Amino acid sequence: MIIRTVTVLITLLSFTACQGQAKTKDMNNDISKNSNPLLCDIKTGMCETTYENINTSSKTNQQFSEKSVKLIYYTDPICSSCWGIEPQLRKLKLEYGNAIEIDYRMGGLLPDWSYNSGGIGKPSDVAHHWDEVSVYYDMPIDGDVWLEDPLHSSYPPSIAFKAAQIQDNEKAILFLREIREMVFLQKKNITKWEYLELAGKKVGLDIVKFKTDYEGKAKELFAEDLRLAKELGVRGFPTIFFTDTTGHKEIVYGSKPYNIFENALLKLFPMASKAAYDKTWTSIFSKYHSLTAKEFSELTGKPRNECEKYLDDLTTDGEIEKLTTKNGAIWTLKNTSR
Repeated sequence: MIIRTVTVLITLLSFTACQGQAKTKDMNNDISKNSNPLLCDIKTGMCETTYENINTSSKTNQQFSEKSVKLIYYTDPICSSCWGIEPQLRKLKLEYGNAIEIDYRMGGLLPDWSYNSGGIGKPSDVAHHWDEVSVYYDMPIDGDVWLEDPLHSSYPPSIAFKAAQIQDNEKAILFLREIREMVFLQKKNITKWEYLELAGKKVGLDIVKFKTDYEGKAKELFAEDLRLAKELGVRGFPTIFFTDTTGHKEIVYGSKPYNIFENALLKLFPMASKAAYDKTWTSIFSKYHSLTAKEFSELTGKPRNECEKYLDDLTTDGEIEKLTTKNGAIWTLKNTSR
């Protein structure tokens, strides 16, 4: 993969997606370290790993529930492009939740900082890049975490997610959202147990079991995710495999508009029925207790340029709370737990 400088890549963010760093140390020796996990290839639209021989084998068709289409979603807690598709995924769940099942897998974006390539060789190099992608995705991201309390790896929060999954898959998804808000908006170093524990408590995990699994079984499950990623030929994040019960597949790479995800589903299941859900603010916030303006626009159909004022008015009325960052805001339903 041709390595480019940060400046060139930032000007072409429409092609970006987070790269899985091609090295996993103790987790998986099959992955090498020849590519940079925080920059992207402008030709492919993905931040590519050095994985070879893409093989979407029958393993993508395992463990089906009663749902018609299974999505295997490869992501990472600090993947900015994955944060960028939160509005699309939330809408997909509301409109087609009766037809789809999403299997969240961790891909290992940043094992450590033992490399130097592509203009990013230390945490401080990421700060400006995150600020720029925040503007492109129209999702609040404060890159100053890389200046104030930088993460040494994305492995600890990835393992914590697998520990949460052991207890309850829905709570694990809420946990992932919680730690993403921590790192992208609150500038918290989510490799630290104090923040992982706080997020776990907020979503209702059994913290004693959570810590035990985090220190034990969850590491094995994370290693399994990494092995499957290599087998499936995952080149970067986000990558979503859409698979029906007969084994037919569609793959969506990178951050894409909503219709791309919807079309992938409909190719496999043309009879999928789109749910007509309640788009009032009370209903949307009852389903998703925190929303950015981009998410609120995507889910309600309100014009994006009207959403911030609408949400600010609700804040003034005491209905919701607002957290403002230097690159945008997020609004949260008051007095609720996830």
